Amino acid sequence: MSALPNMGDPNGTPVVHGGDLSAVRQRFPDAPSPWLDLSTGINPMPYPVPDLPPETWSRLPTREQNDALIAAAARRYGVRDPATIVAAPGTQALIQAIPRLVPRSRVAVVGPTYEEHQVCWRRQGHDVAVVSSLDEAGDAEVVVLVNPDNPTGRLVPVEALPPRPRLLVVDEAFIDLSPSEASLAGRLPPRTVVLRSFGKTYGLAGLRLGFAVANPDLAFSLRDELGPWAVSGPALEIGRTALADNAWLDAASRRLQADRHQLDEILKDAGFTIVGGTSLFCLAEHPEASSMIDRLGRGGLHVRHFPHWPSRMRFGLPGDATAFARLRTALDTR
Repeated sequence: MSALPNMGDPNGTPVVHGGDLSAVRQRFPDAPSPWLDLSTGINPMPYPVPDLPPETWSRLPTREQNDALIAAAARRYGVRDPATIVAAPGTQALIQAIPRLVPRSRVAVVGPTYEEHQVCWRRQGHDVAVVSSLDEAGDAEVVVLVNPDNPTGRLVPVEALPPRPRLLVVDEAFIDLSPSEASLAGRLPPRTVVLRSFGKTYGLAGLRLGFAVANPDLAFSLRDELGPWAVSGPALEIGRTALADNAWLDAASRRLQADRHQLDEILKDAGFTIVGGTSLFCLAEHPEASSMIDRLGRGGLHVRHFPHWPSRMRFGLPGDATAFARLRTALDTR
C-alpha cells in the first residue's frame, strides 16, 4: 500500500475547511463588505425552512419524529430497510464515530480528499495511508472513498469498487444530484457503510443533519455511540419535509446545473482550466493561482485553495445574478 504525503496533522494543526472567513478577513482588512463566500460546496439557494410548532423547540425529540425522518430518508435514498439508516447531527459526527467502533486497522483513504477522514482514523490509533487510487489500497483492512470526490469530483462507478475489506466507507456527501445508480445506498453490500449529507444539497449546513446506511450490526453500534436525541427536533422536522419534496429537488437540480455551467464560462474567460467538480462546486486550475487568490480577496471574495495543489482553486456556486457579476468583475484582469 503506497502512501501519499500526510495531508493533515491530527495531533496539532486543525484541518482547514471552507466557510471560515475569519482568517481571510484579517488578511484583507480593506476588502469590501459583505464578503462573498465561495469556499464551500453548499447550495447557495437553500430549502425554504417551514414554520415549526413551538414545541419542536421546547421538547425533546420523539421516537415518532425520528422514525418519520428515517422513513423519508429511506424513500429519498432508495433504501429498502429503514433499520439500516442512522440519523446523525451531520456526517462529520459519523466520520468521527466510525473509527471508534473498529479495531485498530490498516486504513487506506483514497485521496487527497476531505481531510477529516484520515485525521479521525489516525486520531483513534489506526495505521492510515492516503493512496492515490483504489488499486493502491493493497491489503488495507479499511478503505475510505469519497464518491464523488471532494474536491476533484471524481466519481468511481460502483461496479469498479474492490472486493470488500473488513470495512468499506463510501462518503456520498455530494452524490444527491448524480444518477441514482451511482449510489451504493440502495444496494448496500456486506461490510460497507455509506454516508449521506443533508446540508449540502439542501443548503442548510447549519442544521447539522446527515445519515449513515450500514449493515444492521454497525447501524446499531452507531446509534449506541451517538446516544439519545442525537438529532435535534427542528432538524428532524425540516429534514423530513425537505427529503419528501421531490419538486423542490428537481427544480434545484436544474438550476444548479445551469449555474455550474455559468460559473465554468466565467472561469474560462478569466484563463482558468476546469479540472473537476460536481453540481455544487468547480475545481479549476490557473498558472497564477496565488495572484488570483489575492485579487479575489481584495475584492471581498473567498475561495478554497490547496497547499498541496498550489495551482488549483475550488469555487462554490454564486447564489444569484449579483454574486455572479461580482465574481466576473473581481476576475477581470483587463
